Amino acid sequence: MTENNLPSITVLSGGVGEEREVSLETGQAISSALRDRFGVTLVDLEQTALPPDLDGLDTIVFPAIHGTFGEDGTLQRLLDERGVEYAGSCSTSSKLCMEKHLAKNRVWEAGVRVAPGRFFRDLSEVSASDLVSTLGNDLIVKPTDQGSSVRLRVVKSEQELKVLLPELPKGNWLIEKRIRGRELTVGVLRGKPLGVVEVIPLGGVYDYERKYQSGQTEYRYPAVLPCEVEEEVKDAARTAFDVCGCRDFARVDFIVCEDGHSHFLEVNTLPGLTETSLLPKSASCAGYDFGHLAQELIEPAIDRFTQRKAS
Repeated sequence: MTENNLPSITVLSGGVGEEREVSLETGQAISSALRDRFGVTLVDLEQTALPPDLDGLDTIVFPAIHGTFGEDGTLQRLLDERGVEYAGSCSTSSKLCMEKHLAKNRVWEAGVRVAPGRFFRDLSEVSASDLVSTLGNDLIVKPTDQGSSVRLRVVKSEQELKVLLPELPKGNWLIEKRIRGRELTVGVLRGKPLGVVEVIPLGGVYDYERKYQSGQTEYRYPAVLPCEVEEEVKDAARTAFDVCGCRDFARVDFIVCEDGHSHFLEVNTLPGLTETSLLPKSASCAGYDFGHLAQELIEPAIDRFTQRKAS
C-alpha cells in the first residue's frame, strides 16, 4: 500500500503475441498517466506467466497486454487464481469477446445486427464456392482470436478465396460478408457509452498497417451522424457490453451502412490506450482528458480491492 492508503498499481505490458509493440506503448502511456496519483510499477512480460513477486495484498494489476495471453482470458484467470485484483473484464468475458464468432452470436441473440459469417477451425473443410454462394464475393477473412486487425484479409472473388485459403496458418478463422459503410467505434465506461468515433482508413480497409502507421487513417470524433443513428450505435454498444459480461471498460466496433443501419463487429476488452488510441478519442468526446480517463479505468478495480480488504 502507498502512503495515502491507495494500493500500488502494477501495469503488465508486452507479452508474447503479435501485438507486443503496441502493448508496450499502452503500458508506458497508462503508467505515466497513473503516476500522478499512484505508485506504479511497469512490467514487461516476456512469457505467459505472472511475475513471481506479484502480491494481491498490496497491488492492483492494470493489464495492458493486447491479444494473446492478455485479452483471451488467460491472464485474468491466473490473476484470479493468485487473488490479485485487476482492471477490466473478467476471464470469462475476455475469452468470449476474443472469440469473435461467440461474441457475435451473443450480441445477435440480444437483437443487434451483425455481419453474416462462418466460423472454421479446420480450413480443409472450407468450400470457397459454398461460401461465395452464401455470403457473396466480397468477404473479410480474419482470425477469431487476434486483435488489432492482425492478419485481416479482404477477398473480392471466389478465385481469390481459393488462392488464400491454403495459405492461411492453422487456427480459428472467421469469414464474413463484407459490410460496406462507415466504420465507427464507441468506448464504454462502466456500462455507459462515450462518444462515437469514425475511422476513415486510406484504401478503405482498417487493417493492422493502417491502424498503426501515421497518416494512414483519418479520425473524426465525435462522428457526424444523424441523431437516430448515433443513438442506435450507442444503444448497441451498451447491449454488447452487457450481454458479453464486460466490466469497467471496453470498446465496441461497428459498420453503419448507407441506410443508417449499424452492424456489430466486435468488442475489444483491452483496447489500445495511448493518448492517440480510439478509446481515449471516444472518451474525449465526453470530456475526459487522458489522465482523467486513466483514473476512471482503474477506479472500479480499486473499489473491488477495498471491499475485499474490508471483508
